[in-house]
Amino acid sequence: MRDFIAGLPKAELHVHHVGSASPRIVAELAARHEGKTPVPADPALLAKYFEFRDFAHFVEIYLSVVDLIREPEDVRILTYEVARELARQQVRYAELTVTPYSHVKRGMPAPVFCEAIEDARVRAESELGIVLRWCFDIPGEAGLPAAEETLRIALDERPDGLVSFGLGGPEIGVPRPQFKPYFDKARAAGLRSVPHAGETTGPETIWDAIRELGAERIGHGVSAVRDESLLAYLAEHRIPLEVCPTSNVRTRAVPVISEHPLRTLVDAGVLVSINSDDPPMFGTTLNDEYAVAAELLDLDEGGLRSLAKAAVEASFLPLERKRPLLAEIDAYGGVTGA
Repeated sequence: MRDFIAGLPKAELHVHHVGSASPRIVAELAARHEGKTPVPADPALLAKYFEFRDFAHFVEIYLSVVDLIREPEDVRILTYEVARELARQQVRYAELTVTPYSHVKRGMPAPVFCEAIEDARVRAESELGIVLRWCFDIPGEAGLPAAEETLRIALDERPDGLVSFGLGGPEIGVPRPQFKPYFDKARAAGLRSVPHAGETTGPETIWDAIRELGAERIGHGVSAVRDESLLAYLAEHRIPLEVCPTSNVRTRAVPVISEHPLRTLVDAGVLVSINSDDPPMFGTTLNDEYAVAAELLDLDEGGLRSLAKAAVEASFLPLERKRPLLAEIDAYGGVTGA
């Protein structure tokens, strides 16, 4: 089954830009900034560094890695290497969650940052055959000033790869309704709404994301299983959830993988995609997440194809570009037929 997964064409919809930095790249950047960062420059020590006590500790560690991205070339290298790793896993299309505010507040001008990610996107598509698109997200812990600046960057710079507007970071103590004016303006400008919700908080956060932020997809959303009316609403209105099983366990949102609510979501008719979130930090890959999902859902090869197709269907690819990828997934018969 793992061999089948390895060759299966895929789309990934919930993977963070900086959170996808490989241990090799993180160690290289840490060495360049040695003495100015707590991040170890030895790749062997990074696994220990990435052991998270809880979600708050995860955010703390994540931001320490963000601090390593200081120059435009850092951005280009990181972005291209993320694309390379995804392409190795047969990912044909990915929507990366990018947090420009984190880099701009550290001194990198917004036009320079956007130019760097676009350079890497264009190069990756040309050399690796992977299509990248961006979700610019608000780091919720930074509040409304971050929302204002993220919206400004999105609308003023509007890089060619930008398709959506998101909200990440902690959910506890960061109410979703306060961000409504920013999502309203982003949506009016044609960006799609994809906030995180219902990872470490209850179903009401997901309702807020839908009612106040116009969510068209939900990042995580696993607490929806605690509200049958919400499950029914998600299924009826085809609002997909971006599910990241290992991430949910590593951040303590779910106690153990055997208790993950993925099956309950699927059985309720909710459209779900499988994603890796911050894969090196969580010691996983997208292929690993498909293997976890296969076990949780008791999938055969046909079930795995359906799972891969669900991600394409939930993506913001235009229909004319979805069709060939869906056909490629349908035609895939295993590693030798990839």
